[in-house]
Amino acid sequence: MINLNTRTSIVALAAITIAAFAFKAGNKDGWQSKFVTQNADGSLTYHPDDRGNTIPDFSRVGYHEQDTAIPDVAVVKTLEAPKDGSNARQLIQDAINEVAQRQPDAKGFRGAILLKKGVYKIADSLYIHTGGIVLRGEGDAKNGTVLVAADKGQRTLINVVGKKGIRVEGEKIKITDDFVPTGAKSFNVASTAGLKVGDRIILFRPSPENWIHDLKMDQIQERQGTKQWKPGEYDLQFERNINKIEGNKIFMDNPVVMEMDAKYGGGAIYKYSTPGRINEVGVEDIRFESEYTSDTDEDHGWIAVGYSNIENGWVRNVSSYYFGYACVSTEGGSCNITVNNCKCLDQKSQITGGRRYSFNNVGQLNLFMNCHAEEGRHDYVTGARVCGPNVFYNSTAKNEHADIGPHHRWASGTLFDNIVSDGQINVQDRQYMGSGHGWAGVTQVVWNCTAKSAVVQKPWVSGTNYCIGFHGKKADGAFKGRMDGEWEGQNKDGLTPASLYMAQFKARHLK
Repeated sequence: MINLNTRTSIVALAAITIAAFAFKAGNKDGWQSKFVTQNADGSLTYHPDDRGNTIPDFSRVGYHEQDTAIPDVAVVKTLEAPKDGSNARQLIQDAINEVAQRQPDAKGFRGAILLKKGVYKIADSLYIHTGGIVLRGEGDAKNGTVLVAADKGQRTLINVVGKKGIRVEGEKIKITDDFVPTGAKSFNVASTAGLKVGDRIILFRPSPENWIHDLKMDQIQERQGTKQWKPGEYDLQFERNINKIEGNKIFMDNPVVMEMDAKYGGGAIYKYSTPGRINEVGVEDIRFESEYTSDTDEDHGWIAVGYSNIENGWVRNVSSYYFGYACVSTEGGSCNITVNNCKCLDQKSQITGGRRYSFNNVGQLNLFMNCHAEEGRHDYVTGARVCGPNVFYNSTAKNEHADIGPHHRWASGTLFDNIVSDGQINVQDRQYMGSGHGWAGVTQVVWNCTAKSAVVQKPWVSGTNYCIGFHGKKADGAFKGRMDGEWEGQNKDGLTPASLYMAQFKARHLK
């Protein structure tokens, strides 16, 4: 279920209200996309292109696919802030380690650690390596629970970290269809022997030499440090579950988010497990601050909350001030994480590459919603080879210094839905930017967003990108000669549904 918080910003709340009204009542003066239309009963009809591609279903992202409400986990340990302002790092870490020794309940929770109102200086980092632990404060206001990244050192303040790695369980099974379109949830495989409903599978998409050549990513304009893309470096592993099996046909819970074409190596599936991952971890109701010496200081707190190798977790109702990189960064191996009602404010760093990625996602099946950022560069952003679906929904950015969107090296399957920014939203070929960013992404859907300007381009092969109901200027890309993605309804009011994510989520629950 979707949970809204009373501290949601006025802008975010207004957008949600508009979206909800449009969903329930329809918009008599509105219009619908040619790619997906909403029926009278709230169901959706997807309209394929001439290759069978559709906009995919983004509804199963976030904590337990948003089918389970984020719980209010019972407090088992309470801490008071040190009265003398001393380093509280060991105090909190000892509490985390103590709760980690508790036996989890039937739902996997060991308990919440409540940090009472006050200031907790932390001259290092905190680590959660065990599932079922919630770190909770008493609010993210100045008079709430304040965790301060004290002293020098570029670091992540709260590290929620499991053990890395996907364990392959069995042989790869080849997909036998010559072409599997974007949006598909089923396809034929060589054999379903040994597979059953409920199995976790990797949908594997290779990156052969001819694909990289046709994408022109072995032809990136050279400058010092440019790295051409190499075969095998862009193999993608999408995490899925088997919903149904009919003969040799597999049905999955989440869709294909980029074309899988036999001429580019097709694809395969294999069973997998993630024994090192942790789960059911939350960070909530805390204000994070970093000490700093100047507006361009870089030797201080860098990320407030970092998640890696964890699934089914959350960060909610937190704010960060004066960090150099991010409020929340969901790194590799983070899966089904919800980041809700968080703020990244007044960042301190140089304003250049590798800084100020306010809400950064490298994982998959993650949901960022009702967030706000100020003075960032890439406020809602994905990294390299990010496997979707992922969603950034109903969030705002102010005084942006760069752009929102996939940042580099082929993110696939991201929805930017009702994002409002005074900067740019870009999906393009970034060519030699960085060390050879190249095509930033495919199946990137910009839905009912507002910004100063946008660039949404179509890669040379393997799909397209969408810009539907965008309010703002259509800008030229950084490099000439690229094709436009699918643009529809620019500066046109009344797009229905107002939110694609909300409509897909509600349509799923009509069944």
